[in-house]
This record gives sequence, C-alpha cells and structure tokens, in this order.
Amino acid sequence: MGQVGWRAAMQQALYGPGGFYARGERPAAHFRTSVHASHRFAMALARLIAEVDTALGHPARFDLVDVGAGSGELLAEILSVTNLGGRLRPVAVEVAPRPAGLSGAIEWCSAPPEDITGLVVANEWLDNVPVDVVELTDEGPRLVVVDPRTGAEIPGPAPAVEDTEWLERWWPLREPGDRAEIGRHRCAAWASVLRRLRGGLALAVDYAHERDHRPAYGTLTGYRDGRCVTPVPDGSCDITAHVALDACAEAGRLAGATSTLLTTQRAALRALGLRGARPALDLARSDPRAYLRALRAAGEDAELIDPSGLGSFGWLVQTVGVGLPAILTETRPSP
Repeated sequence: MGQVGWRAAMQQALYGPGGFYARGERPAAHFRTSVHASHRFAMALARLIAEVDTALGHPARFDLVDVGAGSGELLAEILSVTNLGGRLRPVAVEVAPRPAGLSGAIEWCSAPPEDITGLVVANEWLDNVPVDVVELTDEGPRLVVVDPRTGAEIPGPAPAVEDTEWLERWWPLREPGDRAEIGRHRCAAWASVLRRLRGGLALAVDYAHERDHRPAYGTLTGYRDGRCVTPVPDGSCDITAHVALDACAEAGRLAGATSTLLTTQRAALRALGLRGARPALDLARSDPRAYLRALRAAGEDAELIDPSGLGSFGWLVQTVGVGLPAILTETRPSP
C-alpha cells in the first residue's frame, strides 16, 4: 500500500486483516479506561440503567449494548450488580474474537442490534472510528496522506465537498499549519446508533473538545503497552483522536434523539453517586474494615472523577422516547 489518506490508513491498521483490534488486542494491555480503573464505573452505570428502566416502564426485555466492548469487562461487571434479572439482554459489539471465559449470558456481535430498547454505551469507541486529517496550506485545506509503513506524511488533494462543509461548521481552520480531524464519519457512526434505538438512552464517553476550543494541531496519537507513541498506521499500535462530541450530538438529533445532554464525566459520575470523599475517621475506630473499604472506594471514585484525568472525559447523553434522567439534570454537584 502506498501513501493514503489517514482514514483509509486507520481503517486498515485497526480493523483490516491482522489489524490492531481485528487480531484481538485487548485495550487493557495498552491503555487505561474508566472500565479498567474501577468497578465503581459499572456501579454508576447500573444506577443509570435503573433510571432508564423505570422511564421505559420496566420492559420485558431491557437491551444493554456496549459498542466497542473490548473484552466485555463492563458488561460482566454490570451483570454482577444490576437487579434486572432475566429481563436484561447484554450485547457486546466488538470486531475482535470473543474472549475465553466470558459469561454465556453476554451476546457477542460485530454490529449493534437493529432494534434496541434500553441503554447503549460507547465508552471510548468514537475515538477509534477512523478520521481523515486535513491541514491548511497556502493553497487552502489539503488532506494529509501517510505512508502506512513509516508514518511519513505529505500534503494530498483537497478534501471532498462534504468534508469541507463539515470543517466550516465544526472545525474551521484559521492559520496555515492548522490541522483538523474530520469527524463526519464519526457523526454518521453515532447517528447509526440512534437510529437503532427504539426507546431509551445512548451514552458516548470519550476524549472530547468543543467547537470554540479545538486544538490547533489536532490530537491524533498512538498507544502501545501503556505508552503514548507516534501514530504509525502499520497495525502495531492503537490509533486514536479526540472526538467532536458536539457535532455528534447534532447528528444524533437529526437521527431521532428527543433530548440531549453534553457534560463531563466528573459531573455525571458525581450526580450518579461517586463523590470521592474520605470516610469519617470515627468509622475507623468503630469498624476498621468498613473504613478501609470506604477509603478504597473513595480513592477509586477520585480517579474516575479527577478533572485532570478521567473526569475530564466528555459525556454525550441522548434519549429516544423518554426524557433525560432527572438524576443527571436535577442534581447539580459542585465542581
């Protein structure tokens, strides 16, 4: 393969034959997500599931769909703490092979179900949906083409009209040398999720930025063995870029979302009960073991809501047929 646009290079490197995810690389071996940080993340989502289940009137089947499920850890943890019993249908959507030892209750699919009633969660999925990179030159915006073997880049052709329109609305380039990652295909991917949702809630959690604060030189990077590396699209590393969640929100609305909330993970998880507060010292005297358990939970909560870490992730919450959960909109925890 010669030099190609970044979107084609990412698609091949991540999902093509022998690609990073297609061959079964497990995210936990290369980077740390909220799922890997603590089971407290699953507990918070279980509380959100209960809210959505009530709003839906406790349907006979509650679909819980994890898009970009990795090894299925999140679904396995939610299964252990939710009380929906046999009504819960957990579905893992992942291109990698099904891992050994995963609960037989969890379905393993390469695409989301066509009809979903319940909750869809996409935790760090959209950042792996391939994007093209564009750079503003003296001749105007140009796609960046890359050598998949080395990562060497050169300016390529002008972007397609649809990409130019997306850039003008969502990521305008101002100075020569400015770069953007075209999120049009991520918007389409998110819209495809909303079109499958017959009733319930869809949640995207990801590195994100907003239109007025886009990074001037983009965010494309690679991860391997827990380290940030040069994003060479040869299949040897994960390749990711932050997500324009505001653009995805608009795509979701056009696809049928009836309500939308854009917030941070810190605000959302605090509303769902993760406070990160140290337990009272009196508990250490009256029940030392309970104190240690509470102290550990506080530490795990603190990592998940850290405003300079996982707490800075964006949450895009969109619903179909029900309102936004009151717990997310009426609870206003302090920053």
